Amino acid sequence: MLILSTRVLPRGGGVSKAVSIWGDGNRPHSLIDVTKEIQGRDVLLVTHGFSVSQSEGEANLCGWNTGLTLGSVVVLGILWPGDSRWIPKIDYVVEGDEAMASGKLLADFINSNFGGALSISFASHSLGARVVLQTLSGLNRKAHTLFLMAGAIDNTCLIAEYSSVASKVQNISVVASRSDDVLKWAFPTGNVLGGILSRGIPYVHEALGREGPASPYPANLHADWQIPDDWNYGHSDYLPDAPPIEPVALPISAFPGPAPNQKPAWSAALMSGRFDP
Repeated sequence: MLILSTRVLPRGGGVSKAVSIWGDGNRPHSLIDVTKEIQGRDVLLVTHGFSVSQSEGEANLCGWNTGLTLGSVVVLGILWPGDSRWIPKIDYVVEGDEAMASGKLLADFINSNFGGALSISFASHSLGARVVLQTLSGLNRKAHTLFLMAGAIDNTCLIAEYSSVASKVQNISVVASRSDDVLKWAFPTGNVLGGILSRGIPYVHEALGREGPASPYPANLHADWQIPDDWNYGHSDYLPDAPPIEPVALPISAFPGPAPNQKPAWSAALMSGRFDP
């Protein structure tokens, strides 16, 4: 799995001035390796969320990739500096700036180098939603699929801050869980501070990844986004801690839902089912 990185350091740090390319255990790759890989192919770019180091992000993305069943689709990981720069968890409100800077850098990189790709799609976890939405807002082409898991962003994002993105994507899927305690407690606090310091409307909005999107819904939004409450699907259940995971077949709909060790495989299977180039 090739990985595009906007990181300066393996842990902490800011956004780099240029996208670097990695694979095969942190071995550097050239731009031509990517352009040859994606030529004439459908491409899915996947990114992680907040408070994730380089090694943790690589384990999350490579592990989740093993659960995807997408045939000839090329899957590329995106690493960005979403880990805390000062105090773990508390600096969430300024990490949005790193996400947006990464998205702008990635948009320029994709515009310059992905002309040979048949289609481009995105999947994200947590605050990675802001990375891919910012990337999409700067793309000079339309995307095929957008898959947002546990989005740590206002649930109005698709009709307010990133309303222009909805018309640039063929299919949009949101996955949300009311059992997500990170978004239940941490996100509203971060949202209030973030609204005061930089962006958003404080005291008002829920997290996209907990309650789902706010209405009016975009016409291209998949209608089924809420995970059953009795599945106890938490914030860290979407991506695996380490590879590999075994693919599972959908639907997993009967009570009690996926076993704890199957949850990342379920989210990967759902992404596979929602991807239809």
